[in-house]
Amino acid sequence: MANWTQASQKRLRAILSVDTWLPDTMPEYAQGFMYMLGSLTASSFVVLVISGLVLAANGPASWSYNGAMRFIAATHFWGVQAFFFFMMLHLWRVFFTGAWRGGRGLTWLVGSIALLMAIPTAFTGFLINGDLYSQWNAVQAKDGLNALGLGWVNLTNSGQMFGMHVIVMPLVLAFFIGAHITRVRLKSVVPPYPANSSSKTPGLIPEKGR
Repeated sequence: MANWTQASQKRLRAILSVDTWLPDTMPEYAQGFMYMLGSLTASSFVVLVISGLVLAANGPASWSYNGAMRFIAATHFWGVQAFFFFMMLHLWRVFFTGAWRGGRGLTWLVGSIALLMAIPTAFTGFLINGDLYSQWNAVQAKDGLNALGLGWVNLTNSGQMFGMHVIVMPLVLAFFIGAHITRVRLKSVVPPYPANSSSKTPGLIPEKGR
């Protein structure tokens, strides 16, 4: 019991440390634009949350008759485009730089789950627009789910989709994004592949304490 308590305390101190979240130094290789793609993805998500809360508070159809809400809806729409654009660039960057190295496999896995969760989150948002295209897609997607034996998911129920898009899925997505960022801060950003490595595993950089 004592060992479990001590391990938990050590873990919490590392997670809640100021040095973990507000480091005063940054590796030179992490100062390039390609290493900012994750931050740009997270920033886009913040824009989505803020604009989405405003839209939810005023109703899903408020953008159709209010000029200010139309601007918020446009901000939300382009925030989605930016979110997926930067996320896909971030995905390719971490893939080609081997971001799972040095015990960072769980970080990669959590980020992949966040990507998978972002897709249905965006799709449910599209379904609550209420226009002809969203209604047609809802019917077609519902038929597809029925064929898979998932008929209990009623995509044509706008109230159910509104709750899923505004409450359930954003909370799940925020959890995985937060867990991913926490893992990055704890394990730090993976260094580039070395030009010449003496390690038996290509591209694996020995780290201190490992």
